[in-house]
Amino acid sequence: MSAPRSIADLCAERGIDSRKLAELSGVDEQHVAAIVLGRWTPSPQERDAIAAVFGLTRDQIVWGHTTPVQHIYGQGPA
Repeated sequence: MSAPRSIADLCAERGIDSRKLAELSGVDEQHVAAIVLGRWTPSPQERDAIAAVFGLTRDQIVWGHTTPVQHIYGQGPA
């Protein structure tokens, strides 16, 4: 079994953009775009639907945020 791959890598490898991935998976296009950019962690159902497009299971794909979370509220440095 190969190492888990990111959605962005799988899309690039297969020449699929986020619009096409949304169409093929049935997942909302805005969610798919955010998932590809690493800004959204998909639900288990979304993971299964997207993984099926690539003929993989959800465990064969790396999910989660790749963009650091920035806290924009608060008092800032003291």
